[in-house]
Amino acid sequence: SNFGGTRATPAATMYALRTIARRAAHSAAPQTRAFASASKDSIDAFMTKFAQHAPPKFDAPSTPTTFMPAAAAAEATSGTPEKLKLNFYMPHAAPHDGEEVDMVLVPATTGDFGILPGHVPTVSQLRPGVVSVHVNDKDVKKYFVSSGFAFVHADSTADICAIEAVPVEQLDPEAVKKGLADFTAKFAGAKDDFEKAQAQIGIDVCNAMVAAVDAK
Repeated sequence: SNFGGTRATPAATMYALRTIARRAAHSAAPQTRAFASASKDSIDAFMTKFAQHAPPKFDAPSTPTTFMPAAAAAEATSGTPEKLKLNFYMPHAAPHDGEEVDMVLVPATTGDFGILPGHVPTVSQLRPGVVSVHVNDKDVKKYFVSSGFAFVHADSTADICAIEAVPVEQLDPEAVKKGLADFTAKFAGAKDDFEKAQAQIGIDVCNAMVAAVDAK
């Protein structure tokens, strides 16, 4: 990227994006908390009036928070939390289990996107690519995932379920290049659509690994 004629590094660009996103979230948080507080005060005032004038044995009316899970109700009255709670699961391991982090970047089939506290509920399919877990400004863990799903919940919790995930630094550049060459040859020599589709999957995954290794 170029800013004012100066070429920005990927790290600088990412830092700028995270800073902008945090400022936006923090600027919105006081308004969210004020609205939630006003809503709670309004409900409390109504319930007080209702208790004074309601007929005997008449149940109090329900409010939206009546039907919300406890965590979501707490979120509604306390505003956006400072941290995102991350669950990152594979069939055989859990790199992050309920860990509080600043942000997560995921490679979705519809495009890469970031998950911050207060993100709207989302379900997204993952494509081969890099999941970046920003524990804080100085601790960023990157994993190459082959596929899976990301679930973002209203209580600022995110679940990432991957078929397989490998720390990017453990990828062998030469093995990745060899795999790409092998799958390319299989695609060229495919005898039917099934073999061609299998080879294409391998090509897509290896190309994504090449990009991940080059970006290290």
